[in-house]
Amino acid sequence: MTDNSRILVIDAEERFRRILSKLFETCGYDVTTKACGVEGLAAYIKSPFPLVITDVDIPDMTSVELLQQIKRMNNQTEIIVMNNYTSSNAAIEAMRAGAYDCLAKPFKDKEVICNTVRRALEKVRLERQNQNLITMLKQHNNILKTANARLKQMATHDEMTGLLNHRYFQKKLKAEIDRAKRYPCNLSILFIDLDYFKKYNDTNGHLAGDRLLRTLGSLFRKSLRNTDIVARYGGDEFVVILVETPKTQARQIAAKLHRRVAEHPFALTDKMPGGRITISIGLATYPEDRTNSDTLLHRADQRLYDHKHKRGCPPSYPMERYTETIAVRSTEKKPKDGAQTCK
Repeated sequence: MTDNSRILVIDAEERFRRILSKLFETCGYDVTTKACGVEGLAAYIKSPFPLVITDVDIPDMTSVELLQQIKRMNNQTEIIVMNNYTSSNAAIEAMRAGAYDCLAKPFKDKEVICNTVRRALEKVRLERQNQNLITMLKQHNNILKTANARLKQMATHDEMTGLLNHRYFQKKLKAEIDRAKRYPCNLSILFIDLDYFKKYNDTNGHLAGDRLLRTLGSLFRKSLRNTDIVARYGGDEFVVILVETPKTQARQIAAKLHRRVAEHPFALTDKMPGGRITISIGLATYPEDRTNSDTLLHRADQRLYDHKHKRGCPPSYPMERYTETIAVRSTEKKPKDGAQTCK
């Protein structure tokens, strides 16, 4: 039998317990009978029933008290009360307290009783089904939210390092330059390239190279301020937006990154030049170097190449990339002396 076919009958008179037990068992229900409220409540606590049928005049507690205790444990349980003509007030109180229906004693029409029980159990079944559907929808909704959050993360962040990706970095750079123009304030960019990355990959394999990039991304995040914006530009290149940062302070931050990377105990560096990992950095500052995102980034990129060339590090990008020229108006104004920090 299913759990939805179980009925608990509580009545002080054995005659009525026997009549109802036989009737309901004939209809295919699993019936448990008890003589008082305490016994009935103990049976319910041990194994909750979907339907309880109780006389309004049970010993040791009122039917309303029994109903309230059962509803507190499981609000989906339905309760049918039975009364004779002398206990109609008690039956009315039970109905007001949430009883499903009331059956009159003595029983005259057994079919009416069976139909009432069937409808009560069907209501319980539908409520359970509805609750299961709500739970399932909540689970699916949570799955959908997680998937949407993942898609949003993938649209703005680099999957390998967890840093901002190239596309979203360009959007953030334009927004920060617009903000620096409004107030006004300085803004600096660090263009970072990993030295001898091809040699590291060729020596240790691409999986080790991926781990190195992830470690670098984590190291940059920990070494920079919360207000700074760090992104993976592509390959072994990274970019950092230092908000409200003049060139003097940006140089100090770049030097700190150089030192942190050089001193970090990266794995598999014994065959690298100097036995360690190093980076090259190009720096450009708004507005003294350039006044829009494309030209400012290009300026930092050029200085990165110059830095690598002076240190004898082979660039990890084609030389042709730096032969492009970007026209800058000769009338471009220099920054005012007071344009150092945002107001």
